[in-house]
Amino acid sequence: MTVLLDRPAAPAAPPRPSAGAPASPPKGRDPFVDLLRVLGMALIVFQHWTIPVLSYDGARLTTGNALATPGVWVVTWLSQVMPLVFFAGGAANAIGFARSREGTPRWLAVRLRRLAWPLLPLAAVWIPLPQVLLTLGVPEQPLRVGAQLTGQLLWFLAVYLIAVVVTPYALRLHARFGVAVPAALAAGAVLTDVVRFTTGIDALGYLNVVFVWLAVHQLGFFYAEGRLRRPWALAAGGFGAAALLVAFGPYPGSMIGLPGAEVSNMAPPTLAMLAVGLGQIGLAVLLRPVLVRLPLGRLLGWASPRIMTVYLWHMPALFAVTGVVVVLLRVDTPAPGGTFWLAGWPLWFGLLCLVMWPLTRIFARFETPPALPYGTAGMRAMTAAAALIGAGVLTLTCVGFAPGPWAFLAMLAILGGLLVTVPRTRS
Repeated sequence: MTVLLDRPAAPAAPPRPSAGAPASPPKGRDPFVDLLRVLGMALIVFQHWTIPVLSYDGARLTTGNALATPGVWVVTWLSQVMPLVFFAGGAANAIGFARSREGTPRWLAVRLRRLAWPLLPLAAVWIPLPQVLLTLGVPEQPLRVGAQLTGQLLWFLAVYLIAVVVTPYALRLHARFGVAVPAALAAGAVLTDVVRFTTGIDALGYLNVVFVWLAVHQLGFFYAEGRLRRPWALAAGGFGAAALLVAFGPYPGSMIGLPGAEVSNMAPPTLAMLAVGLGQIGLAVLLRPVLVRLPLGRLLGWASPRIMTVYLWHMPALFAVTGVVVVLLRVDTPAPGGTFWLAGWPLWFGLLCLVMWPLTRIFARFETPPALPYGTAGMRAMTAAAALIGAGVLTLTCVGFAPGPWAFLAMLAILGGLLVTVPRTRS
């Protein structure tokens, strides 16, 4: 990787005491970073809305995956864009931290609130909703599937929360060791998979939640400094390594989990996922001169403040349409790729957009939390806030919003973390 990334240059001025931030961050918003974030979330939503194969027998909702069709897995090497989302997040965090003049605790407080605040309306709806719908006679199994999957998607927030919290320290390591940091994380991913597949203990693979996603997040720091060189080599090396790993290793070709697969490249992430992520980053940076010239300014301006809302509410929109079409009207989704599937897909997608539009209008206002008052905040308080919010989000990821006490307890932890982010006001 040393041929792809420049070594750190001697800083022109000493870095701020809190961490080693980029010496020359871009001025103004970077349209490329905004585009990757918006495009990444758009592709995630598009994929989640397109791939379900749903049927209902009167008691049980069965879910399948259109990408399980033989040969279609290659699409996931581009459609699984979570590596690009973490890469863009790393660049945005590096740029934002470099511009911050209020200290690390205040910077963390703002980021934690932006991540956690949009969860409040989601919980306000989904904690009581299953109980209400059960009382109204909605079948329990489809309702439980929807409530659990709505929470499972929050895994991204749990991992991204880790990336945000470690950003000040990761920047310090970046300033001192440069390319050695993502290289060490990649080595950790290699070691994790070797131990996992040789021992057969799949739970060990979850160490790669840190190694894989923080590795691509760390590469965002190099982009923020303009030091991500030779993107063609990164693309060729990443996709080439992924092809070798799939051909000769224990890795499936699909970069998303498929029903019945013994191994998933996504849960937990694998070395193959990291390789595809490197390929995607190289390809995206290679295409940057073309992408930034696209007339997408107005679209990005509208979509950027609504990304989190769309991510949190696109699955509830899917379950609302599924509840009416599949469960109530008993219209199963057709076989993927067939004539009926192709003919019905525009109507399916249109119904989803019709439901998503009012949800976006109602809940997008929660993307911006109330401004923090002036005051002092300490790292101990921010560490406690991150721990509470992380515990709450992780609980929701594991159990979702299914009926029971866990979702309520998880939201109490998140509310407690939000309260801790409020600094002590000066007298």
